[in-house]
Amino acid sequence: MKSIFISIFFAFTLSSLKAQTPVPFVKTINNPNRWVDSVFKKMTRKEKIAQLFMVRAHSNLGQKFSDSVGLVIKKEHLGGVVFFQGGPGRQAPIVNQYQKNSKIPLMIAMDGEWGLGMRLDSTVSYPYQMTLGAIQDNSLIYKMGQEVAKDFKRLGMQINFAPVMDINNNPRNPVINYRSFGENKYNVAQKGIAYMKGMEDSGLFTTAKHFPGHGDTDVDSHYDLPQLNFTAERLDSLEMYPFKQAFAEDLSGVMVAHMNIPALDPTPNLPSTLSKPIVTGILKEKLGFKGLVFSDAMEMKGVVKYFPNGEADVRGVIAGMDVIELSQNTGRAIKLIRKSIRQKRLTWADIDGKVKRILAAKYWMGLNKTDSVKKQNLIQDLNRPEAYQLVQQLSDAAITVVKGAENLPLRNDFVRKTAILSIGETTPTVFSDQIKKADSNTQLFIIPKDITIKEMVNVKAELKNYDQIIMAIYDTRSRPVSTLDYPIDLKLFIADMASNNTISVVFANPYTVAGLPGIEKSKSVLIGYQNLKEMQKAAAKVILGSLKATGKLPVTINSFFKYGDGAQMK
Repeated sequence: MKSIFISIFFAFTLSSLKAQTPVPFVKTINNPNRWVDSVFKKMTRKEKIAQLFMVRAHSNLGQKFSDSVGLVIKKEHLGGVVFFQGGPGRQAPIVNQYQKNSKIPLMIAMDGEWGLGMRLDSTVSYPYQMTLGAIQDNSLIYKMGQEVAKDFKRLGMQINFAPVMDINNNPRNPVINYRSFGENKYNVAQKGIAYMKGMEDSGLFTTAKHFPGHGDTDVDSHYDLPQLNFTAERLDSLEMYPFKQAFAEDLSGVMVAHMNIPALDPTPNLPSTLSKPIVTGILKEKLGFKGLVFSDAMEMKGVVKYFPNGEADVRGVIAGMDVIELSQNTGRAIKLIRKSIRQKRLTWADIDGKVKRILAAKYWMGLNKTDSVKKQNLIQDLNRPEAYQLVQQLSDAAITVVKGAENLPLRNDFVRKTAILSIGETTPTVFSDQIKKADSNTQLFIIPKDITIKEMVNVKAELKNYDQIIMAIYDTRSRPVSTLDYPIDLKLFIADMASNNTISVVFANPYTVAGLPGIEKSKSVLIGYQNLKEMQKAAAKVILGSLKATGKLPVTINSFFKYGDGAQMK
């Protein structure tokens, strides 16, 4: 009897969870919808066009700036807002005010590739996607998507412009890089879909980017127009692969990049965002994408360099965009689109179709019934203990031993003297504290980036008195690019320190290891991907023996450390 009860309870629990998971947006977009029809019938033609635009907002630029954005939203009846830097306590009342002043509820978005912490203070930052690319258990990434969705919805936002589904197969990429899950299309697709599903199953509208793939460029489209000189076959089989897999899994939205791609559209200097053959011909018709299509920011030099003064906005809509993100001037853009209809470059049927799709998305987001953001307990709600526990779980699952797993854990017989070299930092770190706590014979040497040659000589001399060295290399910058900002003398010092009695740990972008020749001579090498305190704890646990590393490199660094390297410690 008891087993029957448990079976019934388990089945009931599963059905309840299934019932709580929303039907994917793309499966609802063409359903009859009384709310959509009711709102649409009351809209003026100007209001219809305005629904296609999302404007920039900040909560760190003062009341005057916030009010000026609010006036634009109210005057022009815009469709949405994209928030950038600030803080949750400041953003909440702005969201409430903007929604209150909007005739039609606003869809509110943010770039939260690693959660709210990508833009806001006092919130959780999850590991970068490059770090997540090392993880072998994708269910952890799904859980991250669920937690991110909770945070967005708690702050009154409905859209996350994430995940990045670009394949970073160019280490020199200045704009994607650590924001990508890595260089392997299958790994990128699987992890991108896990993140996407976690968010969408929790009711957050997800927008993957940057179609058809921004990974193999060395130009940042914020500042210029990149060109992809690959064949259509290569683009279809590689760059577009993760997106196609996500489409099959009911992705709700996609963001198109500003890139010139001659193989897909030979028009000189034409960004993909403005290309009808790419947006409508390939994305919508050939690949059958049914969700909302967003432009990348239309204030970026990659698009306005060749199409200034609002022409980019018009061409984006003609190309097939549903939503234009961050026009330089929305009032001008609305007028130009009306003019383009008179000139028969567009039709009202085109606009009506886009507006109905946007309203259907707003209904899916729950904007038919908007609630104000409650400030009470906001910071506590956005800093849940379980979220930080997940950050540690993700870090533990990502830490990667690319050489010398057989030398771990660290031999600790309380006789051997151990030196910790903390390179790049100026104070003790979580990592060094963890190691010192476990071994009383450990001495910490802090090596700042500006250390003098004389000081380095003195450190080398003193290190001769130690039996083993743990060399921790840190990137202290807020964004970990592919090369460390270390002087050449410090890099030579690192090469000298790497030897058969050294364990080296790199808390930096994995590509930085290529700029540290000689580090491969260390008896063990651990890749920590980023300077995150939870990652430092994970590395310390591996070295001390309380954690078995399972991460695998998501990118190739050099001939010594390649994609897929990583010991599965048992």
